[in-house]
Amino acid sequence: MTEFGFQLYSLRDVEDPLTTVLDRVGATAFTGVEFAGLDGATPAAVAETLAAGGLAPAAAHVGLEEIEADPDAVAATARGVGYEDVVVPWLGPEHFESVAAVEAAADRLSAAADALADRDLRVHYHNHDQEFVSLDGRPALTHLLEAADGVGLELDVGWAGAAGEDPLAYLDAHGDRVTHVHLKDYDGAAGDTVVVGTGDLDLSRTVELARENAVEWLIYEAETGADSYATLETAADAVDGLR
Repeated sequence: MTEFGFQLYSLRDVEDPLTTVLDRVGATAFTGVEFAGLDGATPAAVAETLAAGGLAPAAAHVGLEEIEADPDAVAATARGVGYEDVVVPWLGPEHFESVAAVEAAADRLSAAADALADRDLRVHYHNHDQEFVSLDGRPALTHLLEAADGVGLELDVGWAGAAGEDPLAYLDAHGDRVTHVHLKDYDGAAGDTVVVGTGDLDLSRTVELARENAVEWLIYEAETGADSYATLETAADAVDGLR
């Protein structure tokens, strides 16, 4: 069953403690959250707040360097909060300038995946737009998936569309590697992401395709408005219309 989650990075500039933010998310129809750091909260306090609000921990964004430096610490935080999926949120454009650069990045991601698999965690990679540059006639991201053994893809459909890719065709083609999808909209002509429901993304088909491919989480992420709970309200309204 595909659940709807909320990426907490969308409220990164709200001044409330993370536990308060979680309480606000728990009052909406979202059933889970994806973390982008704990903002000083302890894993135990976060886990307790999640349970009280009926929220599941869908995943966490963790930098590749952090995983490489201390996989034990990454795993300890995951166990404390209760998630099993760790997502590398970003690799810069330089990692997608050539097939050799992509393969080097894939080797690092695969090593990180092996390290966390030993600690009962799954590793995924989250795209932006730089991963869709063409290398030998195919998106660099496709080369990455082929070379990165044991690494899943958290497909950000908004950034894929902004890059000029058909995000739903890409999801369908690589659904066996995708358990988490970032629900984000895009303006193809402008080459940028926009608020969900205001762009070119076929939202109903996105949900249908996620379910057809057994995607576990559709996770709403906003690029703008991170300092206001109005972003959460807009997200909740959008998701309510897709259930």
